Amino acid sequence: MDVMVLGALELSSIARGISVLDGMVKAAPVSILDVKIIQPGRYLIILTGDVASVETALRAGKDLGGDNVVDELFLPQLHPDVIPALNGKIEYEEWDAIGIIESRSATAGIEAGDKAAKAADLKLMEIRIEGEMGGKSIMKILGSIGDVEAGMEAAEEVISGKGLLFEKVIIPRPHPDIKPFVL
Repeated sequence: MDVMVLGALELSSIARGISVLDGMVKAAPVSILDVKIIQPGRYLIILTGDVASVETALRAGKDLGGDNVVDELFLPQLHPDVIPALNGKIEYEEWDAIGIIESRSATAGIEAGDKAAKAADLKLMEIRIEGEMGGKSIMKILGSIGDVEAGMEAAEEVISGKGLLFEKVIIPRPHPDIKPFVL
């Protein structure tokens, strides 16, 4: 399935998250792409469908989730690199510069990756939203220093606008010895 529209809700309660998931799929004909329990005990719902259906499902989810909604995401024109980056690291031979942005929510990391990939000619290599990360996310991009700077600026703008930026770094000409530990 070609995913062009992506919607996500991140909730602070797993029990409420399951109820919200049910309400979202009952509210509109959407497809569930993924559901994850992420640290520290958050529930992440990722959906796709047509624009109107995803909007309707998100609205229903926010209403049902109430104060348990940590973050939300609606991307009506998803960049094609986002889903592969969510599914794991994408290997690249060339890496002139690397940009890494760390956010306080999984959902913000997905949105940051989409914005960075759309802002410049770069490679979105990974969006990590789970594991031992305490509810944070990491987004990594590769490219020329100018493209990485442009991508990081776009990513930072979206995350900072939500008050969820934790840290960001740009590493020009990374040393080859760190590649196995970064890529």
